[in-house]
Amino acid sequence: MSEAIAIIPARGGSKRIPGKNIKPFNGLPMIAHSIAAAKRSGLFRRIIVSTDSDEIAAIAEAHGGECPFRRPPELANDTASTAAVVLHGLDWLEAQGELPELVCCFYATAPFVTPDDLKQGFEVMDGTGCSSAFTVTSFDAPIFRAFQLTEAGTLAMIWPENEMKRSQELPVAYHDAGQFYWLDVARFRTEPRIFRADSRPVIIPRWRVQDIDTPEDWQRAELLHKMLTDQGLLR
Repeated sequence: MSEAIAIIPARGGSKRIPGKNIKPFNGLPMIAHSIAAAKRSGLFRRIIVSTDSDEIAAIAEAHGGECPFRRPPELANDTASTAAVVLHGLDWLEAQGELPELVCCFYATAPFVTPDDLKQGFEVMDGTGCSSAFTVTSFDAPIFRAFQLTEAGTLAMIWPENEMKRSQELPVAYHDAGQFYWLDVARFRTEPRIFRADSRPVIIPRWRVQDIDTPEDWQRAELLHKMLTDQGLLR
């Protein structure tokens, strides 16, 4: 079994939802849900929270995460990529002589992730030797019959050859669910990209995928999370 460490990016300064990473969500700070799922999975030697905020660090540590460093300002702004943040954490681990074989970048705002999801991703990595594995879900409408607006303001099919095809004749299309990313550390450090030619999916149902970017998103996600938790569907 390969050795794994979790890195949870959680910067301060969220603009659309102030304090997003530590705002109470269904009874716990948002980040506590991610830390709890990582702990319950039993997969990780360390669960490291990469943050620039002492407040976030204190709350993360109170719920079982580690914050052994502070993220530098150039990696704590709106333009810093997830890959750059993970690479910074891996560089820190290498300096401590603790570089793992696998790392899981696990978002602080992923309250719908279950330990089984994380285990499935680990098993894909361990069993196939792929460079990365991450959560995806299917689009809720056939994107191959999508439209675009023309300069004249009319509609045009992006793929007109699909106009008369039935939905079941079209490929199923998936999008990134934005929850976690398993990475082979050696290959990621050579080429810091999450999506690669051999990336594998961890397919999750659409009803467990919710972007949380606005107050309306937050309210919807919290209601859904409570309902799923009460019904025993989030474990």
